[in-house]
Amino acid sequence: MLKVLVASSKGGCGKSTIATHLAAHYALKGKATVLADADPQGSSSRWCARRVSLESAVLPIDATRSGWQGRIPPDAERLIIDSPAGITGERIAQFIDDVDAIVVPVLPSVLDLEATEPFLAALGKLPRVKRGKIPVALVANRTRPWTNASQAAIEQMSGFAFPLVATLRDSQAYVLMTGLGKSIFDYHSEIVRSHQDDWAKLLRWLKKVG
Repeated sequence: MLKVLVASSKGGCGKSTIATHLAAHYALKGKATVLADADPQGSSSRWCARRVSLESAVLPIDATRSGWQGRIPPDAERLIIDSPAGITGERIAQFIDDVDAIVVPVLPSVLDLEATEPFLAALGKLPRVKRGKIPVALVANRTRPWTNASQAAIEQMSGFAFPLVATLRDSQAYVLMTGLGKSIFDYHSEIVRSHQDDWAKLLRWLKKVG
């Protein structure tokens, strides 16, 4: 079972959107997918509830309670963990004992970049990450590639300790899809396919991990 933790020290970075979209992608591929929601806000759990009638439904687990790992079905093939908002590098240790990869979304703003650097430094000191046992990937989220600000932020992210593996464009499509319990992977229009292409590098990176 591939286990992916989506985490960030900065609230509002689109962490739950990335977690739900990864879960939808795997479920649509026919994988038995579990989404462990460790964020007290419960956004990922509500998304799962809205998706329950679909053939590609995703099983939600409340990961804010102790012992949640014991509620993962034995036949689960993919586990996506949506970490608490604003988690610190030290607190993240409780979630990485048995994960295969960590995905860190970062918004292209000065405040987000400044908040992310110490988080990544703390993450890099965790023994399994430091030894290369758990790979970490950065995802530039809600970017506007046509702006100088986004271009500069992406360049700065490329110099961080962990690789920048994907750049996702800002789009209201994510807001709409998430509100419906769906994802951009549920649709096949030309516009949506362009957004799906943004995910290709991240999905390939995760495939190598798993």
